[in-house]
Amino acid sequence: MIILANTLSAVAAVAGALLNFYFWVVLISALLSWVKPDPYNPVVRIIRNLTEPVFWRVRKFLPFTYTSGIDFSPVVVMVAIELINRIIIHSMMQYAMALH
Repeated sequence: MIILANTLSAVAAVAGALLNFYFWVVLISALLSWVKPDPYNPVVRIIRNLTEPVFWRVRKFLPFTYTSGIDFSPVVVMVAIELINRIIIHSMMQYAMALH
């Protein structure tokens, strides 16, 4: 059981770190949309390539997220990331602690 608990704890920690990283990437992408940086900048291109597929899916399934020229899809993605982090990741951590 110790191996399962440690594995589950490690998976939860890595998943939580990845979700936290992606949260910040989404936030930076939203802030960059206000500034309109050079689209040929490699950093901007990487951030756009990481976020636009997710934003596009949110806009496709929830068309009301883009109204009056304002795109709320980053907010929806950030709320979803936070819900996943608080519900799934924390549950995995608690279950791993219960297995010890």
